[in-house]
Formats: sequence, structure tokens, C-alpha cells
Amino acid sequence: MTTSESPTVARPVASSRGGVAVVVAVLAGSAVAVAMGVFGSVHDPRFFAINVAGFSSGSAVKTWTASLSLGLALFQFGSAFAMYGLLRRGHIPRWLGTAHVWSGRLAVLASVPVAVHCLYALGFQSTDARVLFHSLFGCFFYGVFVTKMLLLTRSGLRPWVIPVVGGLTFFGLVFIWLTSALWFFQTSGVTL
Repeated sequence: MTTSESPTVARPVASSRGGVAVVVAVLAGSAVAVAMGVFGSVHDPRFFAINVAGFSSGSAVKTWTASLSLGLALFQFGSAFAMYGLLRRGHIPRWLGTAHVWSGRLAVLASVPVAVHCLYALGFQSTDARVLFHSLFGCFFYGVFVTKMLLLTRSGLRPWVIPVVGGLTFFGLVFIWLTSALWFFQTSGVTL
């Protein structure tokens, strides 16, 4: 085999492994989303899960924690655009990659009490369109998050896979926030 032939032979093998990794990750993420939906549907809501001193209710804690997650996700979105060279404005600082990783970790960490509150206190509900979409986007977000985490360290993926999965993760979080925290702020005011 000549040197010019080896990339042609190696590329399909790497691509097929990357394709299998994507399928496995999507199946695992789908299983998590469905499991959360099923648990939320069969679990008897307790109507209370978390509260933190200084906040007026568990819903207020959930709203502000979700807003923190969204703020960190907005940083993730902007830093991803910078790292992928889509902003083309000046030099990208070396610390941006590390800040991107840690802001993602903190965003997910901040979202965990929100998910626990939603699943334990409220469950999967469909009382109106807003609540149904909130429940669906909550399951979707964690499913696509699991998919992204399983794919981040994989080699042989197409270059567009991680940005698309990251974009879907961001999309899910934005719609969770729009269907819950924004609604809370509009109905209760911007209060603690």
C-alpha cells in the first residue's frame, strides 16, 4: 500500500467508528430523556423539593438557578463561536477554552437542583401548552446533554457533530428557561 492510499483506507474506518459513536450516544441520550419523562409521569408530585434561605419559595430558587444556568449557557454559546472562529474579531485568549469547559460544568451543576425540583416536586405535566412544552424540553435538554457528554471525547467525528449537539443543548436550555423562569418573572415579578 502506498502512502497516498492509506488516508483513503483509514478515513472510512474512522468515519464509521465516529458514526457508530454518534448513534450510540443518541440512543443513550434518548433513553435518558424517555426515562426522565416516564419517571416524571409516574412519580406522585410532592409540590416541594428545594428551598434556600433568602428565597421566597422553591419556585423562586428554581427560577434564579435556571437563570444562572442560562447566563452560563450564553457564555458557552459565545465562547464556542469564538473558538470555532466564527467571530473573527481579534485574538482569542488562551483561557477561553478552559472558561468554556468550566462554564459548561457550572451551567449543568446549576441546572441539577432545577431538574430535581421539577421531577420530584412537579413531575411531568401537561396541564397547558406552556407546562407541556416545559416538561418536554426538560427531558430533551438532559437527553441531548448526555449525548454531548458521550461524544466530546470521541475521535473520528465529523467536524459539525459537536457544534450541532452543543447548539441543541443550548436550544433546549433556552426553551426551558422561556417556559418557566420567564413565565415566573412575568407573573410574580423579578423577586427573590
